[in-house]
Amino acid sequence: MSLPIWTPAALSSEARPFAGHVWRLVEAQHRVSTLKLVDTLDEQALLEDLLEESKPVLPPECAGLDYLLATPFRYGAVYPHGSRFRRAGRTLGVYYAALAVETALAEMAFYRLLFFAESPATPLPANAADYTAFSAAVDAGAAVDLTRPPLDRDAAHWTHPTDYAACQNLADGVRTAGIAAILYRSVRDPGGGINLALLTAAAFAAPRPVERQTWRIRLSPLGVQALCDHPARRIGFSREDFRSDPRIG
Repeated sequence: MSLPIWTPAALSSEARPFAGHVWRLVEAQHRVSTLKLVDTLDEQALLEDLLEESKPVLPPECAGLDYLLATPFRYGAVYPHGSRFRRAGRTLGVYYAALAVETALAEMAFYRLLFFAESPATPLPANAADYTAFSAAVDAGAAVDLTRPPLDRDAAHWTHPTDYAACQNLADGVRTAGIAAILYRSVRDPGGGINLALLTAAAFAAPRPVERQTWRIRLSPLGVQALCDHPARRIGFSREDFRSDPRIG
């Protein structure tokens, strides 16, 4: 099947503004881990600063952003594996997020199961792990929506579970057109939620996350269970929910 061709001019004609809050998840140990290595909070702050200085440089558009928002845009290191809208190598960053926390949880659940599917000798963790779900405010002056006409006619390419060639080509055209974001159907969410790929940190409308939730996520041979106390929520995913990806055994 030949790849679809969308020129920057055609993409510009389909671009529309997008504004809203989008969700990501990160392991809750992202700060606590360094505390284990020091005796005081001052020492932790110094260690965090030293670690920050050792990381690849951030682009100027990330100035003043919380590290949770800025980290995906670090350019100095080689991106080891391609993702849906980013090629492998020394490539420009992409901030992947979801319009709903449920979709972000589905994405996290899939990639946790994928890690263990590709590492069969690694036992599943015995205990649940804490994750922080956080939302960021985005105001993209221009975004393309792959779930709406006419771009949705190539949905089979945009939603392929493992072949990202068409999406990466599209992202090149989107960048050339100066478009800030791509809206697309989540391949992992059994509920069919919508994701957003933010191509520039300049589209953040606030420098820090605007909302946070703590989730406990447990992996089992049958799937993934996620619980949140505030607000009270329970969400579960079975391995069958992700069978469209041949890598999930």
